[in-house]
This record gives sequence, C-alpha cells and structure tokens, in this order.
Amino acid sequence: MLDLVDTRDPVAVEDEVCSIYAALFPDGDREFVRRAFGWALQCFAGRYQDYQPVDTRYHDLEHTLQGTLCLARILRGRHATGAEPVLTKRGFELGLLAILFHDTGYLKRREDTMGTGAKYTPIHEGRSAIFAKEFLAPKGFPEGDLAAVQNMISCTGVNTDLEAIAFRSELERIVGFALGTADLLGQMAAPDYVEKLPVLFQEFAEAERSGIGKLPATFAFKSADELMRKTPAFWDKYVQPKINGDFLRLYTFLSDPYPDGPNPYVQRIEANIGRLRGMFATAPA
Repeated sequence: MLDLVDTRDPVAVEDEVCSIYAALFPDGDREFVRRAFGWALQCFAGRYQDYQPVDTRYHDLEHTLQGTLCLARILRGRHATGAEPVLTKRGFELGLLAILFHDTGYLKRREDTMGTGAKYTPIHEGRSAIFAKEFLAPKGFPEGDLAAVQNMISCTGVNTDLEAIAFRSELERIVGFALGTADLLGQMAAPDYVEKLPVLFQEFAEAERSGIGKLPATFAFKSADELMRKTPAFWDKYVQPKINGDFLRLYTFLSDPYPDGPNPYVQRIEANIGRLRGMFATAPA
C-alpha cells in the first residue's frame, strides 16, 4: 500500500516526489524537483510578475499537489515493470512541470478584480498551457520541451480530442495520459472530496455566470445537491471509461502487486462514491 502523504503540505509532497525521482534516476539533477516545486509555489502565491495568488477554493494548490503526487506514483509504478517506451529522466521532469502548471490558467492578473479565477474554468487548460510556456521559456527550456509540457497539459481537458494533440513521441503521449489520469484520480481519492463538492459547484456556477466560454455539458448542474447526486454517474460513465480506454489503464501501475493487486486510489474513490450513493439512496430524486 502507498504511504499516506499530506497533500495540504507542499513540503511533504515535494519530499515524496524527490524521493521517487532519486530512486528512478540516481544520476539525475537532485535539485530539479525542488526547483520545479519552487516555481509552482511562486506562481500560486502571487509572486510571479503581475499575477495574483490563486483564489479558487477547489482548484487550489492542494488540488495540484494531489495530482502531482499521483502522477509521480504512476510513473514510478510503470518504470518498475520495465514497460516500453522506457521512462526517461527528461520525460519525468517534463511531466512534473506539466502537472505542476496544469491549473495555472485559473490565476488572475493584478488588474483582474472581478470574481475569482473560477470564471476561467471553460478555458483554463488553454490559459494554463500559455502560462506554462510564458514562465518556463526564460528558464532556458527549448521549444520542443515547452511544446511537450503544453501537450501534456492538454490531456486534462474534458473534451480534448486526444488524437489531435501533436505529441512528439510515444513516451510523451504516455506521460500526458498518465497526467490526465492523475488529475482525475488525485482529486477524487482525497479524504475530503465529498465535502468539497459544493465548493466545486460554486466554481462551475461562477464560470457559467461569467460567460467566458461554455462549460462542457458534463459540468452543467443546477445546484450543489445535483452535482453530488450525479457524481457517482460521473465516475461510472466518464472517469472509468476515460482511464480504462483513452488513458490506457495507466492507473493500474498504482496497483500492488501490478496489475491486479489492490489499488489504493481506486479503493479510496470507490469509498467516496459509496458515501455519495448512501447519502442519496433514500432521498427523493
């Protein structure tokens, strides 16, 4: 079973990812992971150029840390099996940057004083990709690496046509799909996932009111109660087909033993979904 790591604590997540990176790549840059986390924390804290601190309450720093931890664990599990194409040090590093920056599209500029960054929900993947390139290019990353980060971020879009993403290699595609998997599982496995669903609804509602883009039909709810009532169907009819089909069952690399042993992320999600089913089992539709 996976050790519990407090995703409210950036240092705890950073230490765990550092440990995974060092185990996979003993000859790697020992400071890369800490630099990457430092860059992300800088952005979320409002210490980058004219951007404000993150002000979304669901898609916050912890949400990013949940996905980051899950991604590192998927990549570690896959690497341990010897799956091809073999994960490279650069592949891990670019995947880490992509997950750390995948929701920077929620950040607002200083002059943006209307509402929260939740209003950008329908377009946040595109904004995140632009932000990531804007931030990373001055750090000396070549165009190919920047494109890879942007491609991986695109994998988190609900309605993204994955076939249309111009991946440069099969490994880049695999890491991108692992990122998309981790983005879904990391949040849904959280111990407070059920309690935070009303906060998620508030973000969707603000996005709908803002008129900035159009929310996917998947996220069209009239109330927090409706969102919570329909979340089991979201797991059954969207997430499971997505992670089993489009994302190539990469989540099974979290299973111990691989591939059919207990999967702690799936177990925690099913416990959350079970709570929701129980809450609404006798409630009127």
